[in-house]
Amino acid sequence: MEGLLDYTLRDILTRVGGIDRCVSEFIRVTGTLLPERAFMRVMPELGNGGRTPAGVPVRGQLMGSDASCLAENAARLAALGPAGIDLNFGCPAKVVNRHGGGAALLVDPPLLNRLMSAVRRAVPAEVTVSAKMRLGFNDASLALDCALALQSGGAEELVVHARTRADGYRPPAYWDRIQAIREALTIPVIANGEIWNADDARRCREASGCDTLMLGRGMVSNPGLALSIVSPGHTVPWDEILPLMRAFWELVCGRLDARQCGGRLKQWLNYLRRHYPEAQAAYAELRTVNDPREIARWLRDALAASTHQVPEFA
Repeated sequence: MEGLLDYTLRDILTRVGGIDRCVSEFIRVTGTLLPERAFMRVMPELGNGGRTPAGVPVRGQLMGSDASCLAENAARLAALGPAGIDLNFGCPAKVVNRHGGGAALLVDPPLLNRLMSAVRRAVPAEVTVSAKMRLGFNDASLALDCALALQSGGAEELVVHARTRADGYRPPAYWDRIQAIREALTIPVIANGEIWNADDARRCREASGCDTLMLGRGMVSNPGLALSIVSPGHTVPWDEILPLMRAFWELVCGRLDARQCGGRLKQWLNYLRRHYPEAQAAYAELRTVNDPREIARWLRDALAASTHQVPEFA
C-alpha cells in the first residue's frame, strides 16, 4: 500500500499482534539494477534480519515487466536477507498500469510465467517467492490462466485480491471467484480484499475456501483486526490505540520533514475513524492543524486524559 502502509506503520501494527508476516510496499524495477540503499529505504527491516522490531517477518515486493531486470534486482534483494520476495501483479494505479506494471500484466499469462520463472531461477532455493494478483484487468476471464502461469513459473504462494483492476476498490470483493483458483492450484492461495472486520473474514473464508487472509486497509483502520480474527471477540480499545499513535508520531517525526509529519498522522486518523468514534473527533480537531508542536500537545493531552497522568514526551 504505497504511501500508506510503509515500514513505520508496519512497525506499529505488528506490535499489536495477530500478524504472521508482512509484505513491503512495491519497489518499482524499471530497466536498471537498483543500489542496495534503494531496497533499504523502502524496507529498513532488512537491517533487522528481515523482520519488524516486533519480530514479524517481512517479504520485499518487486514490481516490473522486464524479466531479466526483475530477476537481477530480485537476486540483489535476496542477498540482503528479506523473509522472501513477492511480485506485484495487482496494483490498479493508472500511472503504474500505463507503464506496463501491476495489474496491467494480467492480460498476458505467458509473460507472468516468464517473469516468475526468471525471478525463481535468480534467487536461492531457500528464499520463498510469492505473488499477488487481482482477478484480472478489465474482467476476470483470464484469472485462472494467470494463477496457473504464476504457479508453473515457481510461485510458492499466491495472494488473490478479489476484484479486477476495473473494479478498483469499490465494494464488493468477489471472494467466491477465488475458490476456483484455490481448487485448481497446488500451492497455498490467500484471499484478500474488503476485509474490514471479523465477520468479513469469516464470510471471505467461507466463500473462497481459503484458510489464510491478507489484510490491508482493514488493518490500518482497526489495528486489532488480526487479533479479532484469530481470537474471536478480542478488541483493541481506543485507550490502547493512543500509545500506538504516540509511538507512530515519534517515528514519523524522526524521519520526515516537520511539514510532512502532521499529514501522516491525519492520514492514519482518517482510516481509524472508520472503526473508532474517538478517531472521528480527533480527526475533526486536528484536520487543519499542521504545527508539530500543537499535534504533540494534543497527543499529550489525549494520553493524559486516557491514563490520568501526563505522558513523558513533548
